[in-house]
Amino acid sequence: MECADAILFVVDSIDGMTPLDAEIADLVRGSARPVVLVVNKVDIEGHESRAFEFSRFGFEHACSVSAAHGRGIGELVEVVEGLLPAPEEEPDVAEEEAPKLALVGRPNVGKSSLVNAILDDKRSTVSEIAGTTRDTIDVEAVREGRRYILCDTAGIRHRSRHNTSVEVFSVMRSEKTIRRADLNILVIDATTGVTMQDKKIAGLIQEAQKPAVIVLNKWDLIEKEEGREASKLLLEEHVEKVRRALFFLDYAPVVVLSALTGENVRRLFTMVEKVREHARRRAGTGELNRVIRAAMERQAPPIRGNRRFKLLYATQAKESGVSSIAPPLFVMFVNNPLLLPDSYMNYLKARIRDKWEFPGLPILLRLRGRESAEATVSD
Repeated sequence: MECADAILFVVDSIDGMTPLDAEIADLVRGSARPVVLVVNKVDIEGHESRAFEFSRFGFEHACSVSAAHGRGIGELVEVVEGLLPAPEEEPDVAEEEAPKLALVGRPNVGKSSLVNAILDDKRSTVSEIAGTTRDTIDVEAVREGRRYILCDTAGIRHRSRHNTSVEVFSVMRSEKTIRRADLNILVIDATTGVTMQDKKIAGLIQEAQKPAVIVLNKWDLIEKEEGREASKLLLEEHVEKVRRALFFLDYAPVVVLSALTGENVRRLFTMVEKVREHARRRAGTGELNRVIRAAMERQAPPIRGNRRFKLLYATQAKESGVSSIAPPLFVMFVNNPLLLPDSYMNYLKARIRDKWEFPGLPILLRLRGRESAEATVSD
């Protein structure tokens, strides 16, 4: 209510005026915001009399509606529009679209607590009970003048442990959010380390070819148990364990923080902006070809069926889409994509990353051959 421009106080015409309605009426009346009394479940004209008893609340604006049948909704919208402040004029300069940051992880690792720490607000429900968040929640956040859309998702647990159909669909929406987000923040509990389910979620991020940052949360509990000085010595050890366990997501940087205390939350957004900055980098075509050819001279590609893979030309293409954190895409014109084994592909990507780093970004390679169909591969 504190951040609202107007309040819709909804009551049930069938139940009539209850003591709880009276308490809520006093609460919204003291909010210093315009209030519209909405008497719901007035399905037909003959039910209008049910709304009369609520006039005792004395609100200036009141509407009888039926949410189930759409009755009276148009009148309600007109009343609300009359109470809202005039919209601010949009600037002529087009504003850059805020990147979508999906917070993903298994249940009870602190995703909602991290959202609240970022917003400095108790916007998401936080509980020690695993599975409190049932749906994907998108909320805008501003950090140091930059806008972001935070997507707080339901905890993704093993499919065999889904208790209800609601939870099954919650997990499906979380998996969909991984694909639609610009960058995924994989939250891991520092007190338990990387579990098999953490690895499966990381695999979903890798499969979706999405930029990622790994967050090692609940570091305050490590400091509490080991002592602040001892925890500093353990930090590198914990980060190294995460990197070993999630070796297939090696492009994702690791940020250690505590959502509960807010420690290092700022560092997370420093890393997000670093990933965003590198997503805008472009490798010069001439330099890219020199790097790849030098790598091939140091270690020649293997021979397959008396034939050897040959690079004709390479360039960095612009990835289609509107995402401001798009992975770098390199197009390689070759004699035949089928002559390039996965191991050698990884070798070439590693040499590209040695030169341009691209932290948090998977490297996408698209092969165009003269003798076979085009193929696309990534980290």
